[in-house]
Amino acid sequence: MEWIIPVAIIVVLAIIIGVYLWSTYNALVTLNVRVDEAWSDITVQLKRRADLIPNLIETVKGYAAHEKGVFENVTKARSETVSASTPAEASVAENHMQSALKSIFAVAEAYPQLQANQNFLQLQAELVDTEDKIQAARRFYNGGVRELNTKIKIFPNTLFARRLGFTERDFFEVDEPAAIAEPPRVQF
Repeated sequence: MEWIIPVAIIVVLAIIIGVYLWSTYNALVTLNVRVDEAWSDITVQLKRRADLIPNLIETVKGYAAHEKGVFENVTKARSETVSASTPAEASVAENHMQSALKSIFAVAEAYPQLQANQNFLQLQAELVDTEDKIQAARRFYNGGVRELNTKIKIFPNTLFARRLGFTERDFFEVDEPAAIAEPPRVQF
């Protein structure tokens, strides 16, 4: 009879630990999937922006054909954005894209006829909308990464989370925060 109490305590502790591990594992899986989903949202918006770029280039080319270097930079930045597969690569590509877009809009400012072109204005509005969506997707992704990384790092999760295959994820940050503080805009 004396052995029943210690065995019962051990069984209850084992059940509590098992429930904790089970719920923590499921929470980590959920956060991991949420971060993957958020990254997918970012890539969709980056692709959408990349698809707008050729139309924007063609519209501006009609007015400023001699600005070849600007168009090459935008095309190169678009290629980097499309090929980026990690947050670090996307961050570098994002800096280049912001810089390239600013230069193409600077060229557009020199051509009043272009600024009045409906196609250009529509593309510009779509690009600004897409930039806003990229910012929102970035915030959602970084929030998910923050939750996942915190869950992995807190004690006692840190003792077993990495052994179960959960690793910390990188934030989607940019090297030059001022470059993305606002979407590219042209003032008329």
